[in-house]
Amino acid sequence: MLKEKTAVITGASRGIGRAIALKMAQNGANVAIIYAGNENAAAETRKEAQSFGVKAETYQCNVADFLESKTTCEKIIADFGTVDVLVNNAGIFKDNLLLRMSETDFDDVVGVNLKGAFNFTKHLSRPIMKSGSGRIINITSVSGMMGNPGQANYAAAKAGLIGLTKTIAKELAGRNVTCNAIAPGFIETDMTASLSAETKENINSTVSLKRMGSADEIANAALFLASDLSSYITGEVIKVDGGLYI
Repeated sequence: MLKEKTAVITGASRGIGRAIALKMAQNGANVAIIYAGNENAAAETRKEAQSFGVKAETYQCNVADFLESKTTCEKIIADFGTVDVLVNNAGIFKDNLLLRMSETDFDDVVGVNLKGAFNFTKHLSRPIMKSGSGRIINITSVSGMMGNPGQANYAAAKAGLIGLTKTIAKELAGRNVTCNAIAPGFIETDMTASLSAETKENINSTVSLKRMGSADEIANAALFLASDLSSYITGEVIKVDGGLYI
């Protein structure tokens, strides 16, 4: 589906980002794996991606830093020559009730989750436009659509990402570039693996399908949006949440 395409995925060393990178590699895309600090996990993702016979490289980058992101994007272009797909997935949590949330915790989450997407889209928009059928995919969250106690910073960043998605979709449509967002619900990750059985049961009770989703199910949606199958879809937010928010 993505043969000879180049995909850039931020936050790709583990979790949802890793699943997306491997799904795209499995379907023929060369992948640029962006990670914050876990070099070993990034190297493992690269090795597995390369097993599909594609080119895969890793790049350490603080996506919230505008100039560092610019330098990283320049390296990607030098290594791959072009970029067809960008997945803005990098995200962090620093949960707390609003009355207890520090300014630093607010700024850090907005910096990575929202500004990081702006930075990479800004720096890669020209090569994506040159590709002729570029795809930009932003990983938002149902928290950004419905709010969530203890996540004022995270929900605000993810809601902002939806607005960014729709604006980019309008601005780049003339160059045949689509921009869409995926809003996951509760997904099985390293973080949720540590939850107690009771907590998991309580979470599942709020989901229509009565279970958490998998990172691979998010990756399937990303693959669809990156492929020609979604060529007439732009500016959309696709919930992959098992019916959590209906």
